[in-house]
Amino acid sequence: MDMKNMDHEHMDMSHGEMNHDHMNHDHMDHGNMEHMNMDHMHMGHDMGGMDMGHGHMMNMNDFKRRFWISLALAIPILLLSPFMGIVLPFQITFPGSSWIVLILSSILFFFGGQPFFSGAKSEMSSKEPAMMTLITMGIGVAYFYSIYSFVMNTFINPDGMVMNFFWELASLIVIMLLGHWIEMNAVMNAGSAVSKMTALLPNEAHLVQEDGSVTDVAINELSAGQVVLVQAGEKIPTDGVVKSGSSAVNESLVTGESKAVAKKAGNQVIGGSVNGDGTLNVEISAIGEDGYLAQVIKLVSEAQKEKSKAETLADKVSRQLFYSALVIGILALIIWTAVTGFSYGVQRMVTVLVIACPHALGLAIPLVVARSTSIGAQNGLLVRNRQAIESVKKLSYVFMDKTGTLTEGVFNVNALETTSDLNKNELLQIFADLEVNSSHPLAMGIINEAKRLGLTPNKGSEVKAIKGVGLQGQVSGKDYQIVSANYLDKKAISYDQNRFNELASAGNSVSYLISNNQVLGLIAQGDVIRPESKDLINSLRAMGITPVMLTGDNDLAAQKIAKLLGNIEYRSQLLPGEKEAIIKDYQNKGQVVMMVGDGINDAPSLSRANVGVAIGAGTDVAIDSADVILVKSNPEDIVEFINLARATNKKMVQNLWWGAGYNIVAMPLAVGLLAPIGLVLSPAVGAIIMSFSTVIVAINALTLHLKRK
Repeated sequence: MDMKNMDHEHMDMSHGEMNHDHMNHDHMDHGNMEHMNMDHMHMGHDMGGMDMGHGHMMNMNDFKRRFWISLALAIPILLLSPFMGIVLPFQITFPGSSWIVLILSSILFFFGGQPFFSGAKSEMSSKEPAMMTLITMGIGVAYFYSIYSFVMNTFINPDGMVMNFFWELASLIVIMLLGHWIEMNAVMNAGSAVSKMTALLPNEAHLVQEDGSVTDVAINELSAGQVVLVQAGEKIPTDGVVKSGSSAVNESLVTGESKAVAKKAGNQVIGGSVNGDGTLNVEISAIGEDGYLAQVIKLVSEAQKEKSKAETLADKVSRQLFYSALVIGILALIIWTAVTGFSYGVQRMVTVLVIACPHALGLAIPLVVARSTSIGAQNGLLVRNRQAIESVKKLSYVFMDKTGTLTEGVFNVNALETTSDLNKNELLQIFADLEVNSSHPLAMGIINEAKRLGLTPNKGSEVKAIKGVGLQGQVSGKDYQIVSANYLDKKAISYDQNRFNELASAGNSVSYLISNNQVLGLIAQGDVIRPESKDLINSLRAMGITPVMLTGDNDLAAQKIAKLLGNIEYRSQLLPGEKEAIIKDYQNKGQVVMMVGDGINDAPSLSRANVGVAIGAGTDVAIDSADVILVKSNPEDIVEFINLARATNKKMVQNLWWGAGYNIVAMPLAVGLLAPIGLVLSPAVGAIIMSFSTVIVAINALTLHLKRK
C-alpha cells in the first residue's frame, strides 16, 4: 500500500486515539481521487469481447458472422429435409438432394457448433458441465444420429426409412446462435455505462502555450502540469485545478450530481464534466490512467465481471439441471425405444436435452447485476463487489464513522488554553509545527487557526506517530507530544478534568500538548453534523435497520453528536482494531452489517463488514477496502444504494424463475408425458421456448431502475 495515500490511519477525532503511523504529508482533499491504473484514453470503445461465463469467450461480431453464415446454410437444409419425418408443403426433393443436406449439415455442425464445442470442453475440463455441454450434447446427438440415418437409408436399407434430424439440427444451431447474439447484445446494453463513460472525454483539447497562444492537440498528447483552455459549453478534457476564470460545471454525467457546481481558481474539476457559460484555464493534474473517469470505468468493468453469491447459486442450479436432463433424457430414450422404437426414443432424448438448456438461467443474474452496476455508476454509486448487493437482503445494522461521514470533517478551534508559561500564540505555534505536514481534519483545523492569527507553521523535527496515542516530535530542540485525555488518564498525568468535561460535552475534540509528562496547554475543536445525516438516520430506521456510530473520539463528544442525530447507538474511544472487533462480534451473532467510513482510518472495518461503503472515493485504501464507493460523499446515498440493491435482488429472483421455471412445464412435455393426448414438443419448439425465456430474462433485467426519493 502506498503510504502517501494514508492519513492518520487509526482514529477519526481525538489525537489520543489516532494512529499517526502513516500520516499523509501532502494535504489531501477527499474530493480528489487517487486513481487506479487505467488508461481511458487508450481504451477501446468496442465491447464486443464478452465473457459469457463457463469459460467460453466469443467476440460478438464473430457470433454475428457465424449466425448469418449458419442461417444461409440452414435455409436449404430446411427446404430439402423433412421435419420430424413429416414432408412439409414447402419441402423440395430431387435426386441427390440428400447428399446436399448431408454436406451442408456437416459444415453447419462444425462451423456453427464450434463455440458450443469450445464451451463444453471448458466446462468439462473444469468438471462443471452446464449449458454449453447440454447444447453440444443436443446437437451432437442430432447430427450423429442423422449420419446413422443417412448411411442406413442410402447404403444399407434404401427401401426403409430411418428418420433423420438434419432439420432439427439446422434449426437448433441457428436458434442457439441467434439466442447468443441477442444475449450478447443484451449484456452490452446492460453494461453500456462503461462505453458511455469512455465517450465523455473529448478527442482534442485547447493547449495553452508558454507564450499564451492556444493550440488544439489530441487529448493523449497532454501531460500533467500543462494548462488547457475550456470554453463555454465544452467538455473538460482532463482532471485538473482551475488556474483562472470562473464558471458553473455540470458534473452529473460523471458523479451523478444534478446541480451545476460553481468553480473558480483553486477548485478542482473532473475530466468529462461539462463547462457552463464561463471560460476556464485548467492546469492538468491527472490524465490517462490517473484520471478520475478511468478509475470509474475500471471499477464498473471489474464489478460487471465479478461473480456474486446468487450467481454461484444459479450455476449450481444449472449443474443440477444438466444431470437431471441427462438422467431424464436417458430414461426417455429407454422407455420410448421400448414403446415405439429407437428413432423416436432419440427424438425424445434430444428434445429433453434442448429444453433443459440453462442458458437463460446462466444469464439471469449477470444481466441484472450488470444493469444494476451501470445504474449505480450513473448515480454516483460505484459497486466494486457484487456480493455487497446481495448482502443487503438481510442487512440489520449500519455502522458509521463520525468524522467526514456523519459530520463535515471540517474543524474550527473553539478553545485554546495554556497551563504553562507559554502564551496562546506560542502554544498554537508548537501545535502547528507538529501538525504542519498532516492532512487529518484536526490537524487542518490547527493549521488554519495558526494562519488566521498570522503564524507561520514550520515543520518540527523527528515528528512521528505513536500508535493509539497521538504524535511526538521536536520543536526548537525540545520534545513534545500531542495526546488525548485518555492518554493522560492512563499515564496519571494531572490535568483539569472538569474543564475537559465542559469542552467535550459541548461536542469538542480536545487535544493536549505535553512535555516531560507535564500538560502545557490544550486545544479544543468542534465539527458540525452534515445536514443530510439526520435524514439518513431516519431513513435507515424506517427501513428496519439500526444505525450505530463508531468513533475514536472521546465519549462526551460522541454522546453529543449521537444525541443531535436522534439518540442513536454509539461506541467511542475506539482504535481501528476495536472497530473491526465490534463488526466481527455482530457478525458472529448472525447479523449482516454495513460499515460506512472515509476509507482511510476505517480500512479494517470496511474490509470486515458484509458491506463496506466508502464515503468519497478519496484514496487507494478506500478502493481496496470498500465494496461500494459513494462518489458524491453524500451519506444519504447509502439509502440510494440500499434501495438499488433491494430492487436488484428482486429482479434476480424474478429472472431465476424465468430462467429455470419454464423447465418445470417444458421438461415433462419434452419427455412425452402428454403424448397419449397428442401433446409433444419437438427439438425445434424446445429451442424456441428456451430462446424465448432468454429474451424475457434480458428484457426483465433491462427494466431495472432506481426509484428516486
